[in-house]
Amino acid sequence: MVRRPVAWVAAIVLLAEAVGFVFVNGLMATVVDNQQMSLAGLDPDAMSNGAWAAGFALGLYLVVCAALLVRAALTDRGFGRVARPVLIGCAVLHGVLGALAVGLVGWTAFLFMMVVLALLVLALVAYGERPKGGGRTPGAGAGTEAGAGAAGPAEAGPTAA
Repeated sequence: MVRRPVAWVAAIVLLAEAVGFVFVNGLMATVVDNQQMSLAGLDPDAMSNGAWAAGFALGLYLVVCAALLVRAALTDRGFGRVARPVLIGCAVLHGVLGALAVGLVGWTAFLFMMVVLALLVLALVAYGERPKGGGRTPGAGAGTEAGAGAAGPAEAGPTAA
């Protein structure tokens, strides 16, 4: 099965992306601080601190998502009630950032975001909820033997013509 390697690759990519987001936001904060830039009269120090805070918050979120994927890869168990919505939110975030990246950065950034989105969705689907009751699907029990039609064993008997 490919679910463990997908979880590992997704975790590594999310960790690299977390470092990248912190670096880019730190770069923006430094430029805003050095140039004393202001937007609509906001204090440049507040903008610089906000850029740092946003970078660290997003980086921390991506590290948490990577940790959830590493845990799934190590234990080979699915995601719990808290982990699944966190990873779904991360996938939605990458979809939105990918849509924004087309216009702001270019198609290469869009492609990267879509690859990360695909890895997250694949990990979520691969570690999906298993059916209860021993792993059998409904209707896979008795009555599905070869020769029994859709209408059941009543049609398999002799017909009165």
